[in-house]
Amino acid sequence: MVAARGDGPVTMRRGPGRWAGARGRTCVGGRAEGGCRPCRDTMGADHTPEEEGDVSSAGLSGNAKEYRSRLVEQSDEQLDAWMIELMRDMSIRRGVLKVLADYRKATGLDDAGIERTFTAGGGAPAVIGRTADGQLMVPAISLHHLVPGLRALSDRAREQETDFLVAGFHEVVYI
Repeated sequence: MVAARGDGPVTMRRGPGRWAGARGRTCVGGRAEGGCRPCRDTMGADHTPEEEGDVSSAGLSGNAKEYRSRLVEQSDEQLDAWMIELMRDMSIRRGVLKVLADYRKATGLDDAGIERTFTAGGGAPAVIGRTADGQLMVPAISLHHLVPGLRALSDRAREQETDFLVAGFHEVVYI
């Protein structure tokens, strides 16, 4: 299956924070040559990768266990960048509440801990709020403050970030 726009295959290039149609990798069935990235902009948000499970042929880790071992090899700065990007992409696709729930589970923090982490990372306390049913909420554009805040307050930040990224493994494959 080839993603098509007009007469030919859609080519994708890495832009600031997303894949943009232009020169670059050719998207084939939601997968770019040499790597994996969905073509959400061209195929729609409901597009899912054709392959389930092992995605190692696309240059990714074959499973969550292998992904964890690859994350261990990365620098703290790389993990931070990937976590920020995953939170952004997940908030677009699934919502901020889901990101906060996954963050809560991976870090073991309660709402008060998340609030402290958010403000320690440079987030404005005034933007922290609650939904109508009482769930913690922060603006999607401010989620990135959770990462430096976690680094500042937790001795286990690297392990917690790795847990968050591994928990989002299937999300990474989709995104």
